[in-house]
Amino acid sequence: MTQIIYLHRFLKRLFLIRTELEQLLFVSIFFGVMMVTTRVIYTGSIHFVFLVWNLFLAFIPYAITHFLTIKSSWITSKTKFIAALIVWILFIPNSFYILTDLYHLNDQHNVPAWFDLLMIISFAWNGLMLGILSVRQMEKIIEAKLLYTNEILFIYPVMWLNALGVYIGRYMRFNSWDVITNPLSLTGDIIEILIHPLRYFNAWGMIILFSVFMTIIYLTLKKISRTIW
Repeated sequence: MTQIIYLHRFLKRLFLIRTELEQLLFVSIFFGVMMVTTRVIYTGSIHFVFLVWNLFLAFIPYAITHFLTIKSSWITSKTKFIAALIVWILFIPNSFYILTDLYHLNDQHNVPAWFDLLMIISFAWNGLMLGILSVRQMEKIIEAKLLYTNEILFIYPVMWLNALGVYIGRYMRFNSWDVITNPLSLTGDIIEILIHPLRYFNAWGMIILFSVFMTIIYLTLKKISRTIW
């Protein structure tokens, strides 16, 4: 019995579980991981294991903001907070990137299509929730530090950067690690998009529409939480 209690406490600390919402999020993540595991066992293919990795990357920005909420010294320290903010900005697009994994729905047909649809949607949902919660935590931190009143001044720039990050990851095949491992190529390609908007019309269309859509989702969920509960 004692071992079970220790295991429960360890899992709560490992997955940052403090509230009922976080418990539900953990159950949802566990459900998705079990679907991937079942698929691997049934088909013998590890093709969709990348969903678990993508979800791990989506978890990083949530872990950062969660850490900041319990370590106020990092918020009050300008150097530590800026460092955490930079890392958060680099990784937060991963939370919304998982939405584009729906592109992989027809990759393989060795299980019923409904299974793959539900599996990918579950990961997209969990990534989205991790992203929304992380942005909300960062918004509250920034709001307290800067004392601004117009939420859109923070939300849309963040969602625009997210959309840019999603485009860079999905279509240009860069990832967050390339900031360190391949900074020149990454920076050059981003500058190319920024200074030649007409040449990259499709890219800008995706970035603008995706950023607006994510902003609408964020603000809608935020208003629902305030209105219903």
